[in-house]
Amino acid sequence: MTTTTYTLPDRDRMLSMSGLDYLQTMLTEPGLGAPIARGMNYQLDTVALGKVTFRARPEYQHTNPMGGVHGGWYGTLLDSCMACAVMTAVPKGAVYTTLEYKVNLIRAIPIGMEIIATGVLDHAGRSTGVSHGEIRGVADGKLYATGSTTCLIMQINPS
Repeated sequence: MTTTTYTLPDRDRMLSMSGLDYLQTMLTEPGLGAPIARGMNYQLDTVALGKVTFRARPEYQHTNPMGGVHGGWYGTLLDSCMACAVMTAVPKGAVYTTLEYKVNLIRAIPIGMEIIATGVLDHAGRSTGVSHGEIRGVADGKLYATGSTTCLIMQINPS
């Protein structure tokens, strides 16, 4: 993973693009991404209409007191990929936020193992978007977690 310096997005720049265009710009300008990605050790990998992937590798600082990868790490990765799948359908001049999400942990991810978190859009309307996601090991292809989300899509009046 490379070290990226993050900056808060410029509101006008963000609203001047569709969600898909903004995410595609993030691939070439990683600093536009979420600052939480640095602490959680993940980065945007691929973007297409209705589908987004992140690559990640849990480290020691992501463990719980029993030494396993904390469930919040799984949740953060799934929230990011699933919500960004919704973002691919957000029109220019609109924003989105997660309303709720659900995570199912299937097996423990070993510390240091590279994973891919994939979010896939199921529905995007005027005011809500729904998607699902999964976390798989890069080397073994095994399924480690699944999730689903509902996001609120909001049209912003230009100031």
